Amino acid sequence: MNNYQDIADLFAIRGTVAEVRPLGEGLINDTLLVTTAEADAPDYVLQRVNTNVFPDVDMLMGNIAAVTRHIRRKLEAAGATDIDRRVLTFMPTKADATKLYAMVEGQPWRMMVFIADAVTKQAVNPESSEAAGEAFGLFQAMLADIPEQLGETIKDFHNMEFRLEQLREVIAQDPAHRVATVQPIIDELLGHAEEMTVAERLGREGRLPKRICHCDTKVNNMMFDKEDRVLCVIDLDTVMPNFIFSDYGDFLRTAANFTAEDDPDLTHVGFNMEIFKAFTRGYLRSAKSFLTPLEKEMLPYAATLFPYMQAVRFLWDYLSGDKYWKCRYPDHNLDRVRNQLTLFRSAMAKKPEMAAFIASL
Repeated sequence: MNNYQDIADLFAIRGTVAEVRPLGEGLINDTLLVTTAEADAPDYVLQRVNTNVFPDVDMLMGNIAAVTRHIRRKLEAAGATDIDRRVLTFMPTKADATKLYAMVEGQPWRMMVFIADAVTKQAVNPESSEAAGEAFGLFQAMLADIPEQLGETIKDFHNMEFRLEQLREVIAQDPAHRVATVQPIIDELLGHAEEMTVAERLGREGRLPKRICHCDTKVNNMMFDKEDRVLCVIDLDTVMPNFIFSDYGDFLRTAANFTAEDDPDLTHVGFNMEIFKAFTRGYLRSAKSFLTPLEKEMLPYAATLFPYMQAVRFLWDYLSGDKYWKCRYPDHNLDRVRNQLTLFRSAMAKKPEMAAFIASL
């Protein structure tokens, strides 16, 4: 069944399918817009789930169902209006009303209601960063009391101990014969290993809880209405249990760098305190209801953790022979390592300023 219209017809949608065409430029899943013939019926988004990235589709869709159901209940209890635009709605299949995806020739497909008159944004500035902080903090806050136990859709995704273990293994094996050329970088990164794995240790001691996090906190993973207000958080595939640092630190790693993560000119790289302050203001406004004093105190650590983690991951790939990330030239991954290591140093130098700002809010 290669006809997208036939695939769309497997779902219990309202209206009849008029047209199916590509939508967006997603890097992971194939995404299509399904328009309906009737004026009073919504349009839909049809997606093929990439099982190379998300092999357990039952877990993936189970997580998403639990999260969207819980957020919907919270919005209803709060008397929110326009709820269908404030949370994603996934459609069941015609064959099984309890199933939110259909298998077609070995490939999983799913369908959700298209949110009309809404846009995503690409620009990172203080205004959009503050909106992102508030939206992702509210997302975590609404899920702080979710009763279901969610699974890890990508195992050990933000586990710093695991990422360092990967790095040490590839250093020992040295498959691409590159270890000797980057020994000073290896020494610097491993020199910070103890302090950068503190979250895992505190978690084992029971002092740091795992919460439901988005784990892909980018500006373009929010929908805005025509009045520039955030409607909802989208792209829920990576929603899973993690330390809250995942959402806070991962956003700042990209948004608070003055340049792109692969810019080879290290004079461009640095940690942008204006973006940090804007995102943190928004985040603490909505997340203060559930954060523990220790979680709040460790937010500057989170801002340093993610450039460090990414430097470790880029170095692991460089030493592996550039197998994971696409590289446009031979030392592309090495430029990424140097960039993220420079960002890490910049963030580390600003930790006292970060802590003072957080204490002032």
